Amino acid sequence: MRAISGGVCAPAGFRAAGVSAQIKRIDLIRKDCALIASDAPACIAGTFTTNLVKAAPVQWSEGVCIRGTARSVFINSGNANACTGSQGVQDAQATAERAALSLGIPVTEVCVLSTGVIGVPLPMDRIRNGVDAAVRALSEQGGGDAAEAIMTTDTVPKERAYEVQLSQGVVRLGAIAKGAGMIAPNMATLLCVITSDAAIAVEHLQPLLADAVNQSFNRICVDNDMSTNDAVLCLCNGRAPAAGLKPGTPDFDIFAAALRALCVEMAQLLVRDGEGATKFVEICVSGAPNDLDARTIARSVATSQLCKTAFFGQDANWGRIACAAGYAGVPFDPNLLSITVEGLEVVHDGLPTVFEEADAAALMKRPELHLDISVGDGPGTCTFWTCDLSHDYVSINADYRT
Repeated sequence: MRAISGGVCAPAGFRAAGVSAQIKRIDLIRKDCALIASDAPACIAGTFTTNLVKAAPVQWSEGVCIRGTARSVFINSGNANACTGSQGVQDAQATAERAALSLGIPVTEVCVLSTGVIGVPLPMDRIRNGVDAAVRALSEQGGGDAAEAIMTTDTVPKERAYEVQLSQGVVRLGAIAKGAGMIAPNMATLLCVITSDAAIAVEHLQPLLADAVNQSFNRICVDNDMSTNDAVLCLCNGRAPAAGLKPGTPDFDIFAAALRALCVEMAQLLVRDGEGATKFVEICVSGAPNDLDARTIARSVATSQLCKTAFFGQDANWGRIACAAGYAGVPFDPNLLSITVEGLEVVHDGLPTVFEEADAAALMKRPELHLDISVGDGPGTCTFWTCDLSHDYVSINADYRT
């Protein structure tokens, strides 16, 4: 597996575009409409927010995924089309219909995603203009523009692509994603579209994507808030020369590993670009009764506001880490708790070790922190990614809507 350029356009048979339709009134130049299109029907899998308040585009795209075939994904930023009632549902469908008409494909093969402010109806005149402009701009070099168009509070576009050597040929995977705030496990204010030219049946792709998401996007946290619009979509159009992927074969396992690695990388990019974040923090828990318990402990530390502010303050406050692990709801023996920060063990068997505070403080100044938390001798492990909580996060979110 090797990294290549091109993002969602790296796999064969995909084009993309990113254009400005002036949906973001405060910025009339910034791109805000993205379109990704396959030149052949693609099997599609998706995972979506578990929030009971689901945006209209999420509901529409869930229906497309149930049917299992798609040709395109249209995404607008600047407006979430969430909590907009029956009008929002009609607008999501109308958007899909406009894209289908312009592309000459069935409306049932168009996914629609949105991100931005909640509770405001879509400006459909601008959306229609955005769809038309995006169709005209479709290009095999348009992946970067699409990545830029889906940004909201993101500071950088996020795209990656891999080429994977299989026994019977090469397949490619590409992705774009957005998200910097309202990021929490079980999906968040994130959108990710993955493309591949691999040939795989949808009944096999869906569980592969669900597993990859559980090991990536469901193991990140910026602020412990789950949005109404999150979605991860994966389209595979079978245009690669490699043979079709079948479960139980080495090629299938290689593709699954590549999909998982791509999702992990995209998820980490979101955390690194967390709103106001100054530190990227990796939390590794071991010794738990099982992997789920380890994940629960890791998430408890990752979402702790006190831990996150300590990371920002560059304070090796191991007491906050121990506290968050202890209230996670997972039974373990506190006398077996050990905590290591950047290789420096600060707690061993439930008691603080002897270390120089100056040494710990110097380690905490690093932009990337690694924490190891051992809670016993069980087989459960988990790696989770989070960031610090800074003054800038409050400033960004205090007046986001207005």
